[in-house]
Amino acid sequence: MNPLVTLSGPAAPFLIDNVNTDMIAPMYRPAQAGVLRGLAVKREDLAGMLFAGLRYDTQDRELPDFVLNRPAFRNAHFLLGGSNFGCGSSRDTAALMLSAFGIRCVIAPSFGEIFRDNCFNAGMLPLVLAREIVTALAAEAQDGSSFFLDVAGGTLRSPGGRVVALEVPTFRREQLLAGADEIALTLQRKPEIVAYQDRERAAHPWVYLPQRQNC
Repeated sequence: MNPLVTLSGPAAPFLIDNVNTDMIAPMYRPAQAGVLRGLAVKREDLAGMLFAGLRYDTQDRELPDFVLNRPAFRNAHFLLGGSNFGCGSSRDTAALMLSAFGIRCVIAPSFGEIFRDNCFNAGMLPLVLAREIVTALAAEAQDGSSFFLDVAGGTLRSPGGRVVALEVPTFRREQLLAGADEIALTLQRKPEIVAYQDRERAAHPWVYLPQRQNC
C-alpha cells in the first residue's frame, strides 16, 4: 500500500449514523445484482461498486443527488461520516472500496471496530472526532474546498483554517507513514524481537522447547 504522510483534497459530507459495511460495499452495482455474487472482483472495479445502492439507479445510472456524484466531490480524498460508521459485517472490501475511490481519511464520531482496523490495513486513517467538530467541518466542506492532513505532524487543517490535533496510536501512525500492514511493520522490528526472545529464553528456559540442532 502507499504511505499516507500528507493528504489534501475535498471532504465529502455524508453525516448518516450507522452506515454499515453492506451499504459501503454491496459487492455489485444495481443492474448486476445476482450476477457478480460469488465471482472474483478485480480491484479496478471496486471504486465503481462503492455505495452502489446509493450512487446508482436500477439501470446503473448515476443519481445526481448522491454526494460522491456531485462535481465537487468526485475526487474527494476525505469522507465525513456519522456515528458508528462501518458497523455490521467484517468485510474488508468496505475499506478497500473507499481507498480505491481515492478516499484515504474517514472522519466520524465513532467507527465499527473491525472496519476501523481494516482502514489502517488498507492505508487509510479512520479519524475519531467529536460530533460537533465533524458537523462544523461538514459545513466548511460544502463547496468542495480542500482539507489538509499531516499524519507525521499530527494535524488536520480545514479550509477555513481550523486546526484539529490527531489522536492516532503510535503503531498505527507508523503503519500509515510506512505504508505497511501489521505483519510487515512488525517484521521491521525483527532484531528487537529476536533479542527479547533470547533474553526470555535465558531467564525462563523451561518455557521454551529445546532448539533443534542442525544435522
